[in-house]
Amino acid sequence: MNKLIATLIAGLFATAAHAQTTATTAADNRVVKAEANAEKDIIKAEQKEIKTAVKANEKVNKQMAKSAEAKSEAHADLVETHTDAAAKVAKADPEDRAKAMAKAEDKVASANLKAEKKMIKADEKVLKAQVDAAADKATAAAKTEKVRAEAQADVHKAAAKN
Repeated sequence: MNKLIATLIAGLFATAAHAQTTATTAADNRVVKAEANAEKDIIKAEQKEIKTAVKANEKVNKQMAKSAEAKSEAHADLVETHTDAAAKVAKADPEDRAKAMAKAEDKVASANLKAEKKMIKADEKVLKAQVDAAADKATAAAKTEKVRAEAQADVHKAAAKN
């Protein structure tokens, strides 16, 4: 009878140990799957963040090119105005030279103001594009961090189901 009881107890312990090993393996599998899914989610979020940063940089570069073009046009217009004013002063009769010089100075001053306004506006657009790009990049980085945190939480939930 003692042998029978001993065999039954040994069988009970063996079955319990096997069941525990199977449960541990299933829990490990859940954690591994959760980690794999978390890694996928993080990679996707990082790729989105990179795409957003690239697009933002492209917008800034495009705006900088437009701004440089606008500035060069403004400068070209200014040079043309200066040249025209100087030519009119040179063509003026000696008696009318003072009057022509006053008109030329007024025209040049107006052209300078107009060119400065165009250049300031172009710089303003570049700065706005840079600020928008920085905001887009920061938002994308925050979203990536959110995905990382959620992924880590999912891994911890899977590990807690043991």
